Amino acid sequence: MRVIPIAPSAQPGADAASCNEEDGRVPKLDLPLVRRDFLKGSGLLTGAIATSSVLATLAPSSAWAVELKQLTTGEGKTLIAMGRVLFPHKKLPDAVYALLAKDLDGNAGALPVVRDGIAALDKAAGGSFIKATATKKLALVKAIEGSPFFNTVRGQCITSLYNNDMAFTVFGYPGASWEKGGYLTRGFQDLKWLRPPTAEASPPAW
Repeated sequence: MRVIPIAPSAQPGADAASCNEEDGRVPKLDLPLVRRDFLKGSGLLTGAIATSSVLATLAPSSAWAVELKQLTTGEGKTLIAMGRVLFPHKKLPDAVYALLAKDLDGNAGALPVVRDGIAALDKAAGGSFIKATATKKLALVKAIEGSPFFNTVRGQCITSLYNNDMAFTVFGYPGASWEKGGYLTRGFQDLKWLRPPTAEASPPAW
């Protein structure tokens, strides 16, 4: 997978993966997007990042593409749609959900279950799970809850959707801080959507 940097390279000698010393922000991120001219696989997932997304200001291009070597484009799109049913996030672009399809595409042991599950979803949807209404998609996914296919996709979602730089950027995660002394003085109070604790509830650490 070709990785496209979404921010200018860090200054010489700087640790690109580390947080900014002043405010905990990550100075450089990498978006796992692939250039079309490198794609030679079986399936191809493409799209564009919305201009309203925080990623649009960081990526060198709004267009993205992900190569699938085993699954077809249609199968990849079905996995994206199922991923959105299982873990719906309006702020996450399809580029993140495409990583779910990419990772399952690379799991040879899971491919038979994934392919059969996708085919069953399409059949239950009357031909195309992708074209089903949101209500019907939810009902179809609930109907297979606990099946090997459901568990495989759900389990992969946890890693594929949340352990990547795009999700970190969208959710405001600044990166690891343990090697720099922990979060107590590096991001512990960065949350903007919670009220700051009272002095009694948050006494000095030392």
